[in-house]
Amino acid sequence: MDPVTLAILVAVAFVLLLGVGLVVARGRRGATGRDLLEAAPAPPTTRPAPEGAGPDSVSPRTAAPGIEAPTPEELGTQVPDLLEPAAPPVEVPAPAQGRLVRLRARLARSNSALGQSLLALLSRDTLDAATWEEIEETLLLADVGVEPTTELLDRLRRRVTVLGTRDPVHLRDMLREELIALVDPSPGLDRSLAVARHGEGPAVVLVVGVNGTGKTTTVGKLARVLVAEDRDVILAAADTFRAAAADQLQTWGERVGVPTVRSEREGGDPAAVAFDAVRAGIEGEADVVLIDTAGRLQNKVGLMDELGKVKRVVEKHGPVDEVLLVLDATTGQNGMQQARVFSEVVDVTGIVLTKLDGTAKGGIVIAIQRQLGVPVKLVGLGEGPDDLAPFDPAAFVDALIA
Repeated sequence: MDPVTLAILVAVAFVLLLGVGLVVARGRRGATGRDLLEAAPAPPTTRPAPEGAGPDSVSPRTAAPGIEAPTPEELGTQVPDLLEPAAPPVEVPAPAQGRLVRLRARLARSNSALGQSLLALLSRDTLDAATWEEIEETLLLADVGVEPTTELLDRLRRRVTVLGTRDPVHLRDMLREELIALVDPSPGLDRSLAVARHGEGPAVVLVVGVNGTGKTTTVGKLARVLVAEDRDVILAAADTFRAAAADQLQTWGERVGVPTVRSEREGGDPAAVAFDAVRAGIEGEADVVLIDTAGRLQNKVGLMDELGKVKRVVEKHGPVDEVLLVLDATTGQNGMQQARVFSEVVDVTGIVLTKLDGTAKGGIVIAIQRQLGVPVKLVGLGEGPDDLAPFDPAAFVDALIA
């Protein structure tokens, strides 16, 4: 090949190479962010763990160039646990029998103003008119009520006159007998809960009360009492107006392995929830259905009518065996008006007194039973999950004058 031809070929090759370089450079300058992302290599993926791998197995990962993959020991707790967390263990509640005796010290501290004050007054060397007035004031301040106070004073006057002694032991025994007579005016009064399954259906317990009495908490604690008695329980979250009520009740149930029937939406029909819960109890052959209702003021006619509707709807399945009214013991005589109105609407069969450990007004136990003829069946003596106790008149009085 002659020199001229060779020079021409070299020039052509140089021009071609220069053109290709310009095209590539222009293409790079015009690339979009999406083009670059699509062109980027795919991120390393986690391979599925081999069959039979235990919970501590670590899936192999693709390491970046020049970086060694960490070992399981190096990863330690930094590796997230991809397995579903294990369900919390189901609690085994303590037996309900004897709880009031075990909580006696707590009750005695809260009500010492009643029992201890009476003992101190009765033990004076001279029981004059002023002393008897102090005894009367002590009883009234403890919410015993006017009529029971007058009755107790008359009995004490007669017995002290006949006894003619100020011996603390004798006075304590006398006071104990008289207080038990007031706390338990009808010794045959049935304080047991009607929670026995009947026919093909479960026992139905409707729990009612005003806002703030601890009603939902009481239902949860009552479920623990029944589970401790080896009963199958279903909870009904018929308080559909308070956002956290259903969640709170469901949490109580989950702790002891008890299911909760609730509305799919907030503000649902409480009667429908109660109806479905009883139906579930029948189909599941449960022993007891506990129905938590929305708190309501006793002077709100519309809400009280709705409560009556809940009871009527539930009775389409069968009778309501127990209607428990939850009262806050710290409200004193105000609880009496609440009890009267609720009893007219849903025929209350038993009283649950909560927060009895936070008040010196233990006399509400006497007043409410005397005026309504409805027994106190359960008392709440603290914030613990097992601080709901069956009411025992003798143990209660012993705590007052301990």
